Amino acid sequence: MRILIIEDEIVIARFIEQQVQNISPSFEIAIAISVDEVEQLFSDFIPQLVICDIELNDKLDGIELLRQLKTSYSFESVFITSYKSMNMINRAFEIEPLNYIIKPLDENRLYAGILPAIKKITENIRHSVTGINEMISQSELHILKLIAQQKTTREIADILNLSPYTIKNHRHNICRKLKLGDETNALLKWSLKNQHLLSQ
Repeated sequence: MRILIIEDEIVIARFIEQQVQNISPSFEIAIAISVDEVEQLFSDFIPQLVICDIELNDKLDGIELLRQLKTSYSFESVFITSYKSMNMINRAFEIEPLNYIIKPLDENRLYAGILPAIKKITENIRHSVTGINEMISQSELHILKLIAQQKTTREIADILNLSPYTIKNHRHNICRKLKLGDETNALLKWSLKNQHLLSQ
């Protein structure tokens, strides 16, 4: 599982990282301490879970940052904050986080707040991967992975030693199976948002 920690205080970020690694050393973890860092690494890392502080002392707070990211990417979130106001909690829950952990942090509070999110994501991935594998063929899955790498139809055709016409047919069939509309770049957008399914 890929987990992004967004926290402007590096000491706290490292503490969160250690607690997440205690849950499972196999997790891939990235840390961003600013909005710019998040924007730079998000499209390459494609996290499945984002653990985000709300008060980032930056151009955006954590809630608005995740709201904007969710327009292009699919991921789950857990907020960490010292804010206890009902207004802030209500605002945070508008983007449907899996949990909301109030500082000060300790090992038990983090474990209790993060573990249910990890279990839910793991179960969702298992079901989604099964569904994708049942829906599309291995050759179509390969094409989807190349689309997610932003390869053009011509480039995919060259890589797979097929004609561009064949790749276009595959793309059409994949769109139909995934029930995607006629929107321009619908398949590319789907692939980028669901890279976590394609990388299993």
